[in-house]
Amino acid sequence: MTPKLGVNILFVNQSCYARSVSRSYGDHFGVARSLDVIGERWALLIVRELLLGPKRFNDLLAGLPGASPNVISQRLRELIGSGVVRHRDLGPRARVRVYELTDWGRELESVVLHLGQWGSRAPLPEGALWGLDSLLLALQATADPVVMNGRYELRVGSELFTVDGTSGSVRVRRGTVDRPDAVLTTDADTLHAVALGNRPIADTVKSGDLRIDGDPHGLTDLLHGLCCSTRPENGNVGVARRMD
Repeated sequence: MTPKLGVNILFVNQSCYARSVSRSYGDHFGVARSLDVIGERWALLIVRELLLGPKRFNDLLAGLPGASPNVISQRLRELIGSGVVRHRDLGPRARVRVYELTDWGRELESVVLHLGQWGSRAPLPEGALWGLDSLLLALQATADPVVMNGRYELRVGSELFTVDGTSGSVRVRRGTVDRPDAVLTTDADTLHAVALGNRPIADTVKSGDLRIDGDPHGLTDLLHGLCCSTRPENGNVGVARRMD
């Protein structure tokens, strides 16, 4: 009789997995085995792009402009075969396929956030690009839940995000929330300028580039938290071009 050890067994597509680890480190240690799964170039950045919620293939390409469609397709096949990512069709009429993290893949969230803070102290590459997801993940990684303890909605261009600090930690996700404490509406460039301290919050509100509805103190805390996430001591400051 096999004892129940409380271990979840993950079944993967063996053919895809075999291809993804064809250059395996051949090391028993968990770090090496993790790199066998997510160590290929662009793999972990695909995981980063899916942390805030599902994305279509073209949205992944937009978030990773340095990667070709063929490379992204190959990495997605490998990550799906390894059980890190899955794809889902949004119904026969929509004919839209989205990619999302599995439960096992979502366990990489804390790894990605800590790696982001660690790596942000490295020199900024020339011509580096910035993405909205990266900016909001920096907020999640550094936000103080004591200060940012409400539930907020961000409307950035055509994208909607929820910032939730009600559970003792701050989490950012794509989508809306019922009865948010406050709603912030702006565009990506204005949000980035505020985060880097290039534009005062009061100036963006006065010009109409940024609008706050609901509890103004709550969203002021949110914006100050965003500014804190890009301070030099947090290693996230740098001049980067936006990924269009």
